[in-house]
Amino acid sequence: MKNAISILIWIVMIVGGLWLVWQWGFCRFYIDPDEMAVITAKNGAPLPPGEILAKKGQKGVQEDVLGEGRHFRNPIFYERDILPVTVIPPGKVVIVTSKVGAELPPGEFLAEPGQKGIWRRVLGPGKYRLNPQGYRIDIMDAVNIPVGYVGVMTSLSGEQAPSGKFAESRQKGVRQDVLQPGFYYVNPKEYTIDVLEVGVNQVSLLGPLGSEVITKRQIATQSKATDDLQQNVLQAQRQKREGYLSQNQSADVEKLGKGLRKSLAGSALAASKAGKGSKIPSPGKPKQDDSIATFALNQFVEFPSRDGFDISLDMTVEVELLPEAIAWVFRSYGDLPAVVDKIILPQILSISRLKGSAYRAKDFIVGEGREKFQNDLTESLANTLKEKQIIVHNALIRHVGVPMQILDPIQQASIAAEQDLTNKEMQNTARKQADLNTELGLIEQRREQVMQETERLKAEIKADQEKQMAEIRATALKQVAEIDKDTASSRAEKTRKLGEADAKIIEMVEGEKANGQLLKAKAFGDPAAFSLWEFASHLRADLKINILHAGQGTLWTDLEKARLGDLGGAAVLNAPKPDRKTP
Repeated sequence: MKNAISILIWIVMIVGGLWLVWQWGFCRFYIDPDEMAVITAKNGAPLPPGEILAKKGQKGVQEDVLGEGRHFRNPIFYERDILPVTVIPPGKVVIVTSKVGAELPPGEFLAEPGQKGIWRRVLGPGKYRLNPQGYRIDIMDAVNIPVGYVGVMTSLSGEQAPSGKFAESRQKGVRQDVLQPGFYYVNPKEYTIDVLEVGVNQVSLLGPLGSEVITKRQIATQSKATDDLQQNVLQAQRQKREGYLSQNQSADVEKLGKGLRKSLAGSALAASKAGKGSKIPSPGKPKQDDSIATFALNQFVEFPSRDGFDISLDMTVEVELLPEAIAWVFRSYGDLPAVVDKIILPQILSISRLKGSAYRAKDFIVGEGREKFQNDLTESLANTLKEKQIIVHNALIRHVGVPMQILDPIQQASIAAEQDLTNKEMQNTARKQADLNTELGLIEQRREQVMQETERLKAEIKADQEKQMAEIRATALKQVAEIDKDTASSRAEKTRKLGEADAKIIEMVEGEKANGQLLKAKAFGDPAAFSLWEFASHLRADLKINILHAGQGTLWTDLEKARLGDLGGAAVLNAPKPDRKTP
């Protein structure tokens, strides 16, 4: 029996050792950090039709992956593939496309958890273990909206929003809520983000040269990564705008017409007379500045004046788009180039022609007429565009192109008038200079008089001050003498009073003492008794009196017995000792 038990124990130990060797030597494996293991089962139930990932107990690539650490898998039944995990850096998002799950409903292309297709939810920065057999990942930039911009969201999934309405949740269309400046991890498959400038933008019409729109300058931050993301967003928006401009603008120069060629010639001639060698840029060519969002349009302001001359304007209109109205403007008209092309420029052109046709060509040259036209244009533009939720602050006219046959005479007349005014002003200046010289002489004379008067006043003030100081000093000395006199009188009176008081005190004390002695003498009645009392009252307090009685024997023996040597200064009274035998 004991042998059987021993054999059984040995068998168990051998089997256990072999199992440990198998597990730790062949089944054990490690997964390092930032890695994962994709497990493939070699046996199990077959996968259902259409499935590519196996669950526990099924044969094939397992849906669940293994994370870092120690794991045990039987190499006979399982295969492993070590892969790096998906690391998403800051500023990036991951679009996940699931190859497994239920089919999407008809008309839907964004998947929820458990469905096959593009995930609606995006993955932000971090580490993710997604099985590459079942999921495809696409890393994209996050949306970083710069300061001075907002993001208008257009939903791409769901039912179409009613016409003229903003899209609600799970509806397709423009959303009313906008994205403020900052980072956003948005699924580009779910939303299209259009970055629009808010605040004041400039729409410049360059006369015959066309027009341009200058918007926000990008504000640099302290982070290069942030600046790169912002630049990517603005670059994508710029490309979209360039596509719009290329589709909606014609490069046909004949569109500018005869008046444009005349204005170009007149502008070139005026530039040559003014000595300017600047080149005239071609219409519609945008300026290249990476920090400023600028785009150009082939439109300009040209209209006939009241007296029949062709006028071209060079103006700048400052318009503002409010953040709360930007979504409505985008839904109604589109991006900023479309807003400028469809709304702002047509209104500027229409109102400019309407208002400008009521003025003569001369009014645009003379400052008062131009200022009145500018004020009328600003007011009309502000009232018209306010209905479209666009605010107009200013419409500034910088240059007016007038035909040379009227511009030159007016300029010559204006120059002659200005020269005449200049000559008159020069005469007035000379006269004023003479008056000024006279006044300067009078001022110098008056200055000398003031200086002399000042010195006299200073001397008088100094003498008066010295006089007052002497009077004050004499008065003070007089008052001190009077005070000393009064003090001496007070002291003498005090001494007299004290002497009289002391004499009175002595008189009263000594008199009372005498009265006391008199009363004592009267009380004793006998002068001898009073004398004895006086004698006794003046004796020392420590005086001792011994009375010795003399008996038989001698006085000296009695004194010896009395130890008179110890008495000090005591008095001794001798009296006859009474005879004891005598009756």
